[in-house]
Amino acid sequence: MSANSLNAQSVTVPAAAPRPWDQNPNGMRIYIWVGLKSHYAGQHDYPQFLADWSKILTDHGAVVDGALHAPRAADLEHTDVVIIYKGDAGYLADDEKAALEAFVKRGGGLVSLHDSLCGPDPAFFATLVGGGKKHGEVNYTLEAPIPYTVVDAAHPIMKGMSNFTLDDEAFYSMTWAHDPGIHVLATTVIPGTPSAGVHKGEVVPQIWTYEHTVPGGEPARAFAWMQGHEYANFSNYQIQQMLLRGIAWAAKKPVDSLVDYVPPEQPHAGK
Repeated sequence: MSANSLNAQSVTVPAAAPRPWDQNPNGMRIYIWVGLKSHYAGQHDYPQFLADWSKILTDHGAVVDGALHAPRAADLEHTDVVIIYKGDAGYLADDEKAALEAFVKRGGGLVSLHDSLCGPDPAFFATLVGGGKKHGEVNYTLEAPIPYTVVDAAHPIMKGMSNFTLDDEAFYSMTWAHDPGIHVLATTVIPGTPSAGVHKGEVVPQIWTYEHTVPGGEPARAFAWMQGHEYANFSNYQIQQMLLRGIAWAAKKPVDSLVDYVPPEQPHAGK
């Protein structure tokens, strides 16, 4: 058979699978980047976050993708915001780094949770999310009461957020972005654990936003929450509402769009 004959043949394109009735095709597009489970039971449960928050965010009208690997350029092509919950996410291969930098340059949003901002080059990661933590340094409280002081109660992400205490972990020695710097939403007073040492009593940002523009690019946003050592804290109502708003804010969507999403009514049987 000649090439012309082959070209003349009709090509059957398989029909796309029907979308479940309750999924929102026009929702914000979110990529969740997680790592393998680490630490003790109930701590750093990155894979469980991917499972739980894929459902939570879909229920709140988002279109969710994610994996246990850094997003590739193709993954980011139509993504509004990347949520990172992975220990030492600052260890990036050259292609991973290039993909994230290109995503941020075009205005893509980032959400950094707990130790995602840790790596070998905290100054670089600070250019993405506003702050970075050097891997290998003693820079943690371990499990301890972490009291929040809300610094900017008027910020829409912090709607309904009060001063309260979580049992979790805090970091204190950070490399911060400059020109512009972060916008602090909440701080904590570092508790006097053995690992905190002389840092006891220091006031350190734990929740913040970061807005910046890469030269030649579009304005980009990042939101960071430094807790999440204890996985149960993701179920705390105030934290969950804050995260939903922070994700939407980083994606440049209306800040309450996930919180206030109303799913469609279930169709009648037979339709």
